[in-house]
Amino acid sequence: MLYEEITSQIIDSFYTVYNELGFGFLEKVYENSLMIELESRGLKCQKQVPIKVYYQDNEVGIYYADIVVNEVVILELKASPLKTEHEFQLLNYLKATEMEVGLLLSFGKKPQFKRKIFTNKTKSRNG
Repeated sequence: MLYEEITSQIIDSFYTVYNELGFGFLEKVYENSLMIELESRGLKCQKQVPIKVYYQDNEVGIYYADIVVNEVVILELKASPLKTEHEFQLLNYLKATEMEVGLLLSFGKKPQFKRKIFTNKTKSRNG
């Protein structure tokens, strides 16, 4: 699997944070806690990374990825149960970047995660 070692560390970090904090905090609390956990494992992390969106070579908006790990994996965090629209949000982040792997992490009543891949060979570059 693409970036399996990194994503395994991320998922383990996710469960470590969830097991300590549990359910009910705002996403920002989980984001800050996950940053601490990931960095303690030697991973390079950036939070609230801007991702430009283009339409016909015109910049039409900016997304903000919650966390980017080692410049290759996008993390989208949710404090609620996962929904289909969350998966599309993550896929759009992947489409708009050179990154191919994303993890959707839910700190809801039950911890959940989904892994998404959108390879660069399937992307059309227009910006």
